[in-house]
Amino acid sequence: MPADTAMKREDGSTWLGQPARALSPLDAERARAEIASLSEGAADMGCPRLAGLLAGGGPLAGFLGAVFDLSSYLRDCARRDPSILEALFDEPLAGRLERLNRQIAALPFAEDASEASVMAALRRLKREAHFLIGLGEVAGEADADTTVARLSALADACVGAAVDFLLRDAHRQGRLRLPDPEQPGKDCGWIVLAMGKLGARELNYSSDIDLIVLIDPHAPAVHEPVEAMDLFVRLTRRLVRLLQDRTGDGYVFRTDLRLRPDPGSTPLAMPVEAALNYYESRGQNWERAAMIKARPIAGDRQAAAAFLRELQPYVWRKYLDYAAIADVHSIKRQIHAHRGHGEVAVAGHNVKLGRGGIREIEFFVQTQQLIAGGRFPELRGRQTVAMLKELAARGWITAEAGRALVEQYWFLRRVENVLQMVADEQTHTLPEAPQELQRVALLLGYGHTETFAAAFRQALRTVESHYAALFETAPQLSRGVGNLVFTGDVDDPGTLQTLSELGFERPSDICRVIRGWHFGRYRATQSAEARERLTELTPALLEAFGGTRRADEALLRFDQFLSGLPAGIQLFSLLQSNPRLLALLATIMGAAPRLAEVITRRPHVFDGLLDPALLSELPSRAYLAERLESFLGAARVYEEVLDRLRIFAAEQKFLIGMRLLTGSIDAARAGEAFSDLADLAIGAAFEAVEAAFAAVHGRVAGGRAAILGMGKLGSRELTAGSDVDLILLYDHDPQAEESDGGRPLAASHYYARLTQRLIAAVSAPTAEGVLYELDLRLRPSGNKGPVATHIDAFRNYQRKNAWTWEHMALTRARPVAGDATLCDEARAEVEAVVGLPRDMAALAADAVKMRDLIEKEKPASGPWDLKLIPGGIIDLEFIAQVASLSGRCTASPRPTATGAVLASLSPDFADAQTREELARAHGLYMTLTQSIRLCLTGPFDPQDVPPGLADILLRGVDLPDLSVLEAHIAETARRVRGHFDRLLRDRG
Repeated sequence: MPADTAMKREDGSTWLGQPARALSPLDAERARAEIASLSEGAADMGCPRLAGLLAGGGPLAGFLGAVFDLSSYLRDCARRDPSILEALFDEPLAGRLERLNRQIAALPFAEDASEASVMAALRRLKREAHFLIGLGEVAGEADADTTVARLSALADACVGAAVDFLLRDAHRQGRLRLPDPEQPGKDCGWIVLAMGKLGARELNYSSDIDLIVLIDPHAPAVHEPVEAMDLFVRLTRRLVRLLQDRTGDGYVFRTDLRLRPDPGSTPLAMPVEAALNYYESRGQNWERAAMIKARPIAGDRQAAAAFLRELQPYVWRKYLDYAAIADVHSIKRQIHAHRGHGEVAVAGHNVKLGRGGIREIEFFVQTQQLIAGGRFPELRGRQTVAMLKELAARGWITAEAGRALVEQYWFLRRVENVLQMVADEQTHTLPEAPQELQRVALLLGYGHTETFAAAFRQALRTVESHYAALFETAPQLSRGVGNLVFTGDVDDPGTLQTLSELGFERPSDICRVIRGWHFGRYRATQSAEARERLTELTPALLEAFGGTRRADEALLRFDQFLSGLPAGIQLFSLLQSNPRLLALLATIMGAAPRLAEVITRRPHVFDGLLDPALLSELPSRAYLAERLESFLGAARVYEEVLDRLRIFAAEQKFLIGMRLLTGSIDAARAGEAFSDLADLAIGAAFEAVEAAFAAVHGRVAGGRAAILGMGKLGSRELTAGSDVDLILLYDHDPQAEESDGGRPLAASHYYARLTQRLIAAVSAPTAEGVLYELDLRLRPSGNKGPVATHIDAFRNYQRKNAWTWEHMALTRARPVAGDATLCDEARAEVEAVVGLPRDMAALAADAVKMRDLIEKEKPASGPWDLKLIPGGIIDLEFIAQVASLSGRCTASPRPTATGAVLASLSPDFADAQTREELARAHGLYMTLTQSIRLCLTGPFDPQDVPPGLADILLRGVDLPDLSVLEAHIAETARRVRGHFDRLLRDRG
């Protein structure tokens, strides 16, 4: 198309295929600057038509300016290669995408094709297609349905090209004897199956691709069947590298092979016969569900189709056995465990895994397919929406429910795509920062964040309400409660049967416990009215606890809780009228022994759950500060302040934990909230201690004190069970010798005694428990030094005498309370010490030496000891700390959080792929650690984990089974250790 023609079509009927959607930028001035810069760059790089169009202004230029202001990823793609847009003058977007897929497919057949050339071309062509697919979505040229189909077709082309190249390369080297090199996959024996969203052709914008790779060692192309395993495992490793490794040209797709059988102990590619034997003898129901979406994508498609045909009886059973029904019920329980808990927060909500999200729709469809697909072949499709329509057409769900869920599914998928389009990040969580949330809203075409938030909440409510109703009315899942008789002292046979059906393993023991309630043996059940309410509540209680998978333990924990209540009628009335509270209580009793112990010892913390807005309000510092001020109220007596602080902190820890447990916040947000709570509580305790201490001993002239948070408090990564690491710093007038009170103390003695009072105020057990366990061992000279440190002594020690490990610990230091001016001085001093010039080799050598010593003296207790395993949390923390001390962190201001440091390692220290893998590893470890520390008081034992906790962990990392998670941890740790060795050990 001539440039002048393009200009004449500036009414918006553009080369995007239709008028571009009107978008507003966050910053209009910046958007204009982006267009001016791109116009100039386009002219310099030989794109005159694009340069002229942009320079002329108009609706299309305005649209592109808004896009590039809102999405750094799309902006950077356009800056890097303006010819992507220039090409649209000659070919519409849809046609250009088809051409790119054909070019990708042709790559392996070029005469000069090499691994390097194919890697580079794949990345260049994928980046162009990815950019155009994103532009089409935000312009309104494509709907979400079209976008996911385009993304899936792009992934198909890329995987197919990589596999074809590797097969032809193996043929050239004589390792394979392909019957037809022009059709490399034919009879090659290498089977590549697409799973998950790629298998269903429903890929999201920045998605991983899930693959399973199998081998037919007797295929015609294989020379020696006994060598086939070794050959195809090597080819699979190369395939992952071709697709996943980041180079100067970027990456193609992150590739995940964890859905293969028993991933912790099987090779990356396994023989078809071994896979079939596994599925038939040991396959689990989640694997059956995963296989619904399996699709041949590359390699030997004929062998792949034969494998899937042979697997049909395993996936599609004519009759469900008891174990399968139990698994479906367990999925139902997961859904009920986190539904209906009040209003939903938009900021920070997980579009995929959160309440009312994408996964709920997918879960329901898959469970119905497992239930009925064996008898109804029409329910065996891979695609979510197609199966929703089929379920409605066949009467499994109402037509209205089908329409509503399809509509909201595509709405949520569009939100997910646009969220990932901002920076090409694999995120599903809406931003918390108002400006970033506004960015997403504007990119979706909403004029205001509030308009988007209202639409988003409505979508979640629609999904949640239909979802709950679907499960309650789903065929083969509905049942009523049978006999429940607890009078007399003899077990009623019908009641025992009912309890067994509800999920209790020792129904006679459960009968005895419940009879104890009705006999009024606890204070909570002594009144006739309380027993009457409890009798009415009992069926619902038993159903709720029966749904926790370890029902007996859950009910016995509730019995302990009941035994400590001073009264019961109010609680029973609340639970009877508030099903969401009952569901939360069942979740706690079934999944979280630690939380169950908390509410057993302190029943009042449960009161916080009565707030209907609980889960819609993020526990920000401002939110917690406001509630703390209100809770302390007019308390003036020292002991009363400390008791109220304990009550407040216990309740808020519990409520933060409940938000994490129900998926309202993620692990990173929970760490920040636990840390903010500690800051505020310790700060308030310190104020009370200072005032009480000054009343007796007066004050030191010019005296100032500040608390430096260290360790996980400093990095804002506290968990529910963390100790708190502190250093108390002080300063005073040089001439001041002692305090001015009735019982004066020398200045150094004054602050030492003040610190000891603080330790007692925070750590001493009272009737209300302990506020926090304090650890002051990170102060200068450790346990041998004074408990309080003068700022000058701190400065002198850190600059002259501190060991490397002490400077590493200092990278996480953060003032958390005390005099504002001294906090500023301490912060500046920490930054000055961290920024001192250092010899990188010596620094790395010291860090490696310390890591080796820890590994020798305190080895990991097992694969779930996430802190101590080689490649675990300590490795990540050491990498981040060395990077901070050597100036290899690009973020400004320098962050103290380990994850933030890892995500901003400088390119000369770690390449983009390394940064991404380290940050993702830290995210995985934090997600698991937060939930485990919240729910358990001791170490995690996968052989004896409460099933409810297993569900929570798996939901948090979006994996189907603990064995897959354990394999993922092992693979993650292996990669982290490799990075640790390369970044530190090899430099030391």
